[in-house]
Formats: sequence, structure tokens, C-alpha cells
Amino acid sequence: MSRVARSLFVSVFSIALAVPQVFAQQAPPEKDPLAPPVPQKLTKDTKKKMKKTLKELDNSYRQWLTEDVTYIISPDERNAFLQLDTNEEREQFIEQFWLRRSSNPDLPDNDFKEEHYRRIAYANEHFASGIPGWKTDRGRMYIMWGPADEVDAHPTGGTYDRPMEEGGGSTTTYPWETWRWRYLEGIGENIILEFVDPSGSGEYHLTMDPGEKDALLHVPGAGLSLMEEMGMASKADRFTRSDGTTMPTSLGGTPESMNEFTRLDLYSKVNKPPEVKFKDLEAVVTSRIVRDQVHFTWRTDYLKVTNDTVLVPVTVQVPNGQLTYQSKDGIHSATLNVFGRVTTLTGRVVQTFEDSVSRDFPDSLYQQSLKLQSIYQKAVPLRPGLYRLDIVIKDVQSGNVGVVNSRLAVPRYEDEKLEASSLILADQIEHVPAKQIGSGQFVLGSSKVRPRLDGDFTTADKLGIYMQVYNLKSDDTTHKSDATFQYTVKKGAEQIMQFKETSTDMKQTGDQVTIERLLPLATLTPGKYTLEVNATDTHSKQTISRTAEFTVKAPLEVKAAANAAPGR
Repeated sequence: MSRVARSLFVSVFSIALAVPQVFAQQAPPEKDPLAPPVPQKLTKDTKKKMKKTLKELDNSYRQWLTEDVTYIISPDERNAFLQLDTNEEREQFIEQFWLRRSSNPDLPDNDFKEEHYRRIAYANEHFASGIPGWKTDRGRMYIMWGPADEVDAHPTGGTYDRPMEEGGGSTTTYPWETWRWRYLEGIGENIILEFVDPSGSGEYHLTMDPGEKDALLHVPGAGLSLMEEMGMASKADRFTRSDGTTMPTSLGGTPESMNEFTRLDLYSKVNKPPEVKFKDLEAVVTSRIVRDQVHFTWRTDYLKVTNDTVLVPVTVQVPNGQLTYQSKDGIHSATLNVFGRVTTLTGRVVQTFEDSVSRDFPDSLYQQSLKLQSIYQKAVPLRPGLYRLDIVIKDVQSGNVGVVNSRLAVPRYEDEKLEASSLILADQIEHVPAKQIGSGQFVLGSSKVRPRLDGDFTTADKLGIYMQVYNLKSDDTTHKSDATFQYTVKKGAEQIMQFKETSTDMKQTGDQVTIERLLPLATLTPGKYTLEVNATDTHSKQTISRTAEFTVKAPLEVKAAANAAPGR
């Protein structure tokens, strides 16, 4: 599976836990949402809110933002973090922050995160000087760029023979160090930084002026360069240079590495957060910038498979009007990529799924199709427990992305207790051929059950009711179960409709019963209703209930019903 696919739904992600969606600022349709984020112009109100949020952050989140990642978080990421509203969103953001920097997001241990905190620990141990090591310039460069390939350290200073590009001659220096990296990604090759400690306190600071380490700089007649010794230059010339340095004039002119603009450019680059290596995960982390360009609805249901396995159908519904179509030979076509990932709270990937689905409409049906919905479903088996669910959808033609990050609590079905699956309201319930049992979209057991996610029906529709009941007790003599199922439709507090049936009527007398009913809605007036299904086990005297809300509208009021699975 490609990394881009994995991100498209994290990824793309998070992207959360009990994570409500984080809404993004709308990006221009033509912009690729997986490209680096464009800095957003913040309003005064937004800046004021962010400043207030920073003050009110819990200590752990403030420390994470202002200490732990202060050198590696980008300005857009920082702005996005300060616009989050809940700690659950912040937890999701932090998890995705590390995930997009990991060399292998599928592994439970994040190598980048571990290396980052190792660097902080090293900096605190080796570079502290009255302030924590991570706050020093050496600590900052070490944390951002890692250990240098070569370090030339002069902890006590002493005699220094200048190279010719620095003017030549001998002088005495303060403590100083140069760090050299053969290559730094995003900056270039042969990167050399110099640190000097003019106070002798152990606090080295990053300098752009190689002459700053010269302890005899302000001593007349001492520490002269070659040209100064020959009378071809004056030491006073060092203090009138316009390039920000106090170096002596060199015999061969100024080399490129000492050029003022070269040094300024290097200084600017090394002080910026390192670029994220894995761009395909960037969209999820900077969720406020790219998220929710495509709005969609979704739901999860839970059905028992075994004592230790639960089937979790994940259903996604997208308005066709949000997709971008290409027209060719009288056919309007759109393609939608769907990616899903289920992870444990420790970050271990449990399940992933991805599909590319297409919608094709002839000219005669195109305008009508824009009012319809496309619906997609993937059923994944999971063990009971708490997970995180990430869903990403991407409109291929426009590049627009929609993201959901949510807490996924998979229930445990006890053996000795009457239990029930989710109550699914569907616009279609029909039996499938034997070869399709248990496979394909919307197929639950031997039936195709297509949920109506918005719960909107018309008086011309039939309301599909699907629910499974588990652990019915059997009679000691007949070895058959006996259960009663009561269906109640209410409008507010008023009971509108009620009817019953038994497991015997349904010809299901095992320890599990599946309810599959189509309820005509012609007698209901438009409005909001609640369906309550009560299942009572006659032998154990246990009752379990499930409820769901739905809306009935006149046929001309309701939006067109959802289509079958995209691509069909």
C-alpha cells in the first residue's frame, strides 16, 4: 500500500480518540491538498483567540508546544494547534504531528519521536549553562538537525592561526566550536556553523561573524592579520565593514562562503523548522488548512460475530454535487478515493481499507444526479475495545479532501446476557444470492442492508429495520428459544404506532434472531419520529432496547435517496 494511500484517510489525517471533527479553512479547489500548506492570513480576532488559548492551555499541552516541539513545529502547524477547541482534538493533532514525521507510520514505535526526545535529553546533558541545554543555541541546532558529522571544539580558546579566507595571522580566541554537516536536507552540502562563548560562562551562541571569537579584537596592535602586519590594512577597518562581520581583510578577497548574503541565507535556513520528510501525511496534521473541502456523513454499526470478534460496517455517504466531473462522449464521470484506517490508542494499525470508486452519468441524467448521494461501505472485523478511526475521501479531479477522525468504541457482547447489535434504519433490505452471502458492500449475512444515513424518508418509502439479538435462552425441553419483539413509533411523546411479533412467528428459534422488516410510512404525517425496538427473552426475562430517529417528508420535499454503492 502506498504512503499516499495510507495518508488518504489518516491520510490521507488523523488524525481525536474522542475526536470531534476539526473544521478547516477552505482552500482553493485547484490547490493540491497534499502540498505544503500555504500560510494563512489570520484575522485580529483569530490572533486574539490564539493568544488566549495559549494562556489557558493545560500545562502539558503548553509545554509540548512551547518546549518539546518549539524548534520543529511549523508556523502553520502552531496556528492550527492554537485554534483547536478541546483536549481530545489536541491529542489527535499531537499523534498526527509525530505520525507524519515517522519513517514508517505503520509501526507502533515512532522513530522520529524517539530520536527527537533523545536529542533533547542529550542537549540538556551536554549544553546546559545556567539555562537548560535545549534553550541554548547549540542545543537548538542539535535538536533540529541532529549531531554534526564533524565538531572542532576549543573549550578554552587559546592561540588561533587564521585561515587565509579569514585574513591569516595569529590571535587568541574565546572558547568556540564549529559544527560541520556533510549534508542537511532542504539546506545543502558542507554546512558549517560556528558557536562562540565570549563570556567564558559555557553559554555558546551561534554567530555569523567568524571574527567574534577573536579575544584580541579590541586590543590595539595585537592579533594582527597578514595584511595588517604588512601595513596594507588597518585593524580599525574591521569595525567599518558593511557585511556584519569584524574579520580582517583577506589577501584573496572574500570567498563565497563568507559572502554576506550567503551567510544570511544559511542563518535563515538553519533557524527554520526542518521540512517534513513525508509530505503525503501533511494534510492531516495541518487539518485546519485542508480539512473538510469535501463534506460527507458517516456511521459505524456493530454486529457480533464471535465472543471475541465484532463486525463493524463503516458507511460513508457523499453528495454527488460536491464531486468534480469530466465530460467525454456525453458521459459525466467523477472518481472518489476512499481510505480508512483503524488504530489502537497506542498507534498500532489494526485495519486499513481503500477503494477507488467512480460515478458515471449520461447527459440526460447528469443534472438530476447532482441532487443524489453516493454511498460506500466497508465492514471490518475488530476485537472489542477502544480504537481510533480515520477516514479520508479525496475527489480525484479537484484534489479536494474530506477527513474524519473519531473515537471507535467496539462493544463486548457478554455470553450470559441478552445483547443486541446496532439498530440500522435502511432504505433497502433484500436477500442476496448464496454466492454473495457474507461478502460485498452492505451485505450482512444473507441480506443486503443499505443504511439511510440522513434518516430522511418519504411517505412513499418503506422504512427498513435491521437488528440482531443475541444470547436468547432455550427451553430445557424443546431446546428452542422464545422471544417477543415490540416496535413502537413515537412523534415526540405521542405514540403513533405499535406492533409485536415473536421469534416463533419469524421462524427463528435459535439463540440468535435477526430482525428484518420493511415498515410502510404512508400513514405517517411529515415530521420527526423515533423508532424503539424492544426484545424480550421469555425464558430469561431479560429485555434489551434500541432506538433510532428518522424523518418523514412529502415526496417532493425530501432529497433524492442515496444511490447504490459508488461505481455500480
